[in-house]
Parts: sequence; structure tokens; C-alpha cells
Amino acid sequence: MEKEFAIEAKNISKTFHISEDSHNTVKNRLFNIFKPSRSRYVPAVKNMSFEILKGECIGLLGRNGCGKSTLVKLLAGVYPSDSGQIRINGSTMLMNLGVGMSHELTARENVYVSGSVLGLRIKEIDAIFKEIIEFAELEEFVDTKIKFFSSGMVARLAFSIAVKAGADIMFLDEIFAVGDVKFQDKAIKVFESSWIEGKTVILVSHSMEVIRQYCNRTAFLKHGELVFYGDTEKAIELYMEDNQ
Repeated sequence: MEKEFAIEAKNISKTFHISEDSHNTVKNRLFNIFKPSRSRYVPAVKNMSFEILKGECIGLLGRNGCGKSTLVKLLAGVYPSDSGQIRINGSTMLMNLGVGMSHELTARENVYVSGSVLGLRIKEIDAIFKEIIEFAELEEFVDTKIKFFSSGMVARLAFSIAVKAGADIMFLDEIFAVGDVKFQDKAIKVFESSWIEGKTVILVSHSMEVIRQYCNRTAFLKHGELVFYGDTEKAIELYMEDNQ
């Protein structure tokens, strides 16, 4: 029986237009009055095509700046792609220091907004609200705007919402490298529990041990290009060679 896809990407790309403005201060304006501002284009993701099946845990490897985080944000719907098509089969949540949550809202408000986005009704969110806050260890900050949170606190809240609210597709961007050791241990235990069965996970990590332990297949990215997608050991080998 052929497995269902969770994510299908065809010929997707993303280029950023970066303005190097020399007129952004009074001093610069005075000394660069006749010098035009400069801009450049940075191709972060170049014409990628791949498929991720339901229930797979896929690793993403590559040096900093290779396009991993941009690709994850494209797949999660944070960025629109410049070309190609992305098909998503299921509800998604990106766990990367709270991307997708509003920093002007409180922890409580973000739980309800995120839960609604994942398709839960208010009564269903009411039923798991206490569990979410307790798991994230944020009982004393439930009505505090998350713009006042540390990055670890935001990561704990995002992880807890995703775990308790039950997103079908999880994007974990270095989730095991944020927060304190206690939270990291808790995240790993949840990840290894039966909760993860049937979920589709895209895991970004610089830890070869984490990638090797959890990922069915792994992609290796370089300079915005998908160089390899398949056997995890082969992807790790290519990544290690690129870092020599």
C-alpha cells in the first residue's frame, strides 16, 4: 500500500532582497549624500523538489546560511515561495523560538490563538490549557506578554502547545538546543514517547547524534541547493566532509 504524503514540494525557491542603506542615520546622510543606497539579492532556496511521507522524521543538515531555516519557514507557511508549489496534508506547527506566535499577546492568548490555528475548538483548548502551561513551566507568567519572555521560555511554550494540541506536522528547528537542561530532557522524553508515533517531523539540528537517532531520511543542503536527500548516514557523511 502506497504511503500518503505529508508535504510535497515542487520547484520551490526563495530569494531575499537586502537593502544596504547608507542613509539610515543623520551622519551617513551627510557624508554619503551623493552616494546611492545599495541592494543585493540573496538566493536562499534554489529550485528544490522533494516529498515527505506521513509519519516520517526527516533531518535537515547543512552549514549555517545553507538555507535550512528558510526552507522550514517556506514549508510551514511563514514565507511565501517565489516559485513552485508546496502541498501540505495536515495541520502544521513550527517550533523555532515562537515563530508564528504574537509577541504582543500573553502566554494565555497565544495558547488560544495557536490552538485555534491547529483546528481546536475553544472548549478543547480549555480542557488542555492547564496542561500546556504546566508542561511549559510558565504558571507565574500566564498573563505576561511573551515579548518579555526569554528565548527559552518562548521555546517551552511553543513546544508545549504543539505537543498538547496535536499538530500533524512538526517543524523542530534546534528545539533540543534551547532552554535549560531540564527542559531539553523533558523535550527528548516527549519526543521518544508514543506521542510522536504517526506524526511527521522535520528536524533541523547540528547534532549528528540526534539526527542519526531519530531520522528515517535526511537532506543535506549547501548554498541553498538540495545536494542529497535519502539515507541518513550518507547525508551525515556529506555534511561532515563539508565541515572539514
